[in-house]
Amino acid sequence: MDVRDILTGAIRDALGALGVDPVPEVVQLERPGNPEHGDWSTNVALASAKAASRNPREMGAELAAHLLASPPAHVVGVEVAGPGFVNFHLADSWLHEVLTEVVDAGEDVYARHELGVGTRVIVEFVSANPTGPLHAGHGRGACYGDSVARLYERCGYDVVREFYINDRGLQMQNFADSLAALAAGDEVPEDGYHGQYVVDWAAEMPAGADPLEWGYSRALGAHREVLEDLSIHFDSWFSERSMIATGAIDDTLADLRGVGAVYDHDGAVWLRSSEHGDDKDRVLVKGDGQPTYLMPDVAYHRDKFGRADRLVNVFGADHHGYVARMHAAMALLGYDPEDLRIAITQLVALQRGGREVRLSKRTGEMVELADVVDEVGADAARFTYLLLSVDSPQTFDLDLVSSQVNENPVFYVQYAHARIHQIVRRADEAGFQRGPLSAADLSLLTHSREIHLMRALHELPETVARACREHAPHQVTSWVRDLAASFHGFYHDCRVLGDGVDPALTVARLWLVEGARIGLAVGLDLLGVGAPTEMWWDESTDVPVSEANQREDV
Repeated sequence: MDVRDILTGAIRDALGALGVDPVPEVVQLERPGNPEHGDWSTNVALASAKAASRNPREMGAELAAHLLASPPAHVVGVEVAGPGFVNFHLADSWLHEVLTEVVDAGEDVYARHELGVGTRVIVEFVSANPTGPLHAGHGRGACYGDSVARLYERCGYDVVREFYINDRGLQMQNFADSLAALAAGDEVPEDGYHGQYVVDWAAEMPAGADPLEWGYSRALGAHREVLEDLSIHFDSWFSERSMIATGAIDDTLADLRGVGAVYDHDGAVWLRSSEHGDDKDRVLVKGDGQPTYLMPDVAYHRDKFGRADRLVNVFGADHHGYVARMHAAMALLGYDPEDLRIAITQLVALQRGGREVRLSKRTGEMVELADVVDEVGADAARFTYLLLSVDSPQTFDLDLVSSQVNENPVFYVQYAHARIHQIVRRADEAGFQRGPLSAADLSLLTHSREIHLMRALHELPETVARACREHAPHQVTSWVRDLAASFHGFYHDCRVLGDGVDPALTVARLWLVEGARIGLAVGLDLLGVGAPTEMWWDESTDVPVSEANQREDV
C-alpha cells in the first residue's frame, strides 16, 4: 500500500474520532518544499476547521496529538506548523518499501495505470501536406504526439496513432506543376514550390510519370522514413481524398442539415458555430459549390468519433483559430467537445550561425527534419523537442546541439543508464551475487543520496498519470533528468563495490541500482529515447565524449 493511502486513512479516522462531521472524502497530501518540515504535509485542518467551528491551528494540534498517540506505519513524528498545517516525519522504511515495489513490478508494470482501460483514443499528429519533406518545425509536434500516445498506452488506453494526409486542394496541384516544370527544364510557376528538394525530386522523377501521384508518393515516403528514424510508427495513414470517394463529406453535410446546424446564405453553406463558442459562423461550402478547408476536417473528425471514444489532435501554432470552430462542429453533431482534446504546439525558432532559419517549403529556405536527425541523432532530437511544454516557444540551436552534443541533457540521462550496466558488469566480473530481493537488508540504505534516489522513484507513477491527464510529456523529461542527477550523485558518494564496503550494503545498493534502472527505462521509453548499455565517458571531468555505441530498446 502506498504510504499516502496509509496516512490519509489514519487522518480520516482521527478526524472522525475528533468529532468532525462530515469527514472529508479527499485528504490532500503534499511534499513540503523544505525536507526539515517532514516527508508529507496536509492542510486538512485548515480545510475542515470552518465547518467544524474550530480554530485551524488548534484543530491541527489536536489532530497531531491524536495521530501521535497511535502512529500509523512508518510515522515517527507529527507536528503542526503555521496556521494549521500538519506535517509528518517518516522513517526511511517507507522508501525501502517503495524500492521493493519498483523492483517487484519491473519496467513492464511499475508506473503503469488502468485509468483508460476500455477507452479508445486516436492521437492525430504531424498531418503535413505531402508537398515536400518534413521540416525541423514538424519535429516538435511529431515527438510530442508520439510521447502523448505512449503516456496514454502506459495508462491503459487503447491507442491509435494516426497521420491525416492533406492530399486534396490547390497546393497539391501547385506542387505537381513545380515538379513538371523543373523536369521539363522550365521555370517554376510563380505560385509553385521553390525549395532545393523540388529540384532534386524533379531530377529523380521517371520520364512519363504523373507528377501529382509520383510527387505524392515521394513526399509520403520521405515523411515515413524520417518518422521511423525517430521511432515514430503510425498505425493509420488517413487520406483526405478518401472521404470524397466514400461520400463521407456529403454524408456529414447531410447530418449537419438534419440537426439544423447549417444554413444557406449568399449561395454558401454556413455552420452555426457561433452557437457553441466560436466568434462567428463559418463557411463550409462556398458559393461555387467547393468545400472550404473546414468541411473535410469536420467530416474527418466525425469519422474518427466513429472509431474512438476520445480524440487528441496536435496542431501547429497557425491552427489556433481552429480549436473553437472544431469544438463547435462536434457539439452540433452531438459529440461531447470535451472528448476532443487539441494541443497547439508553439513555434520552434531554429537557429544556425546565430540567425534564425526559415522553415517554409515554398521559399526554398528550409531545414529538413531528416537533416536535424542526421546532425544530432534521433535521441538528442527527441529529447530536445520534449524539454519544454509545447505551450512555450522553443529555440533549437543546431550549432549548439550538433557541435556540443555531449553537453545535451539526453546524454547525461543516457549515461546514468549506461553507468548502471557498468556497475552490474563489474559486479558480475567480481563474481558478486546480490541474491534475492527478499534476503536483502534494505534498511542499510540511509545515505541522503540513497534517500533522494528512492524518493524520485516514488514520484514516477504520479508523474506518469499527471503527464497523461495534462498531455505534458515534458514533465516526464524533467523527472528523468532529476532521477539521472540523483543517480550520478549516488554513484559519486556511495560506493557500491570494492574493499571496505560491507557486502550486505553492496547487496542493498545493487538493488537500488536496479530500481534506478527500471525508473530510467520507463521514463526513456515514454520519451521514445534509447537507453544505452555502454557509453564512453571521461571520468576525470564527468563529461560524456561520444554517443552510445550500443543501444537497448526500451
